[in-house]
Amino acid sequence: MAWNEPGKGDNPWNSGGGGKNQGPPDLDKVVRDLQRKVSGIFGGRGKSGGSGGSGGGKAAGAGLGLIGAAAVVLWLLSGFYQVEEAERGVVLQFGAFHDVTMPGLHWHIPYPVQTVETVNVSQVDSFTHSTRMLTADENIVSVDLRVQYRRADARAYLFNVRSPEETLGDVTETAIREVVGKSTLDFVLTEGRTQVAASAREIIQSTLDAYGTGIEITSVNLEDSNFPSQVEAAVQDAIKAREDKDRLALEAEAYANDVVPRARGNAARLLENAEAYRAQVVAEAEGESDRFLALLAEYQRAPDVTRQRLYYETMEQVLGGASKVLLDAEGSGTLMYLPIEELMKRAGAGASTNVSDPAEQSSRGTRRQTERESTSDLRSRGTR
Repeated sequence: MAWNEPGKGDNPWNSGGGGKNQGPPDLDKVVRDLQRKVSGIFGGRGKSGGSGGSGGGKAAGAGLGLIGAAAVVLWLLSGFYQVEEAERGVVLQFGAFHDVTMPGLHWHIPYPVQTVETVNVSQVDSFTHSTRMLTADENIVSVDLRVQYRRADARAYLFNVRSPEETLGDVTETAIREVVGKSTLDFVLTEGRTQVAASAREIIQSTLDAYGTGIEITSVNLEDSNFPSQVEAAVQDAIKAREDKDRLALEAEAYANDVVPRARGNAARLLENAEAYRAQVVAEAEGESDRFLALLAEYQRAPDVTRQRLYYETMEQVLGGASKVLLDAEGSGTLMYLPIEELMKRAGAGASTNVSDPAEQSSRGTRRQTERESTSDLRSRGTR
């Protein structure tokens, strides 16, 4: 039923009228009525001060108490929280650290007295850091470093550093620059990749521990290390020159390994020859000295005989190589000539020729014997 229907009730916005007022409600009166009702709910009295207003105020007060009690219960229930197995709960009291709770169901004084922040201490997160830097031999290298970490200490992670992940990135940049800056380009590109990653991990972890970030580095991998494309041609030339240098050094070493032993062998051989020559000369000198001393002893015992024998030996040595011999025979005007050269040629030819006839060999041997005896007889006559 409408409020303004003729003859049907009063307008609730106009408690004093009886339905005759069909115009718009009085706003000032509506506001006064609301103020009176609110004051009645909180235990006040209306202007009329009647018994009906007092009973309505008591009912409103009881309802407000129930609402307040329900609100308090809900507020207390909001203090329950669940911490998962991989998490740690950090309880803050008025924004300051209060306690760390383990996995399970817990309760804390609800907001705004205490709040709870959970930190996953088992989850492993990762990020890739790419940068360019100079090596120890002044070459540019591009490095892609992948870092895996977890939040090991929840309290330190939340309170010691304002932005732990950002700090981790800055520390990673510093560590990789320090390690690569002390290494050569070849070492970073080839066999030193594992060592570079291990050294960077050690520096990152020690720095994070010094800052108290509560972050633990699980692994550091050098995913890629290469020189920039802008300097590829120059680096290739440098690598080729270095390879040529190494090749020439190996060739020189091989040549030295070949020449030096031979030179040492020749030196050793020359030393041995010199030693042998020295020993030979010393032995010959000692032999000559012993022979001279023995000859001196013989000369002292028989000077004439020894002198004559020395003369014969000397003449034999002087005339032994002569091809012609002239003899002055005593008591004859005939000059005798012996063809010594022809005899010597025949003797040499006979020695080199293989004669199959034994009679011929015997005949030649007899002739050579006769010639030797004749030559000896002639020499003895010439000496006399």
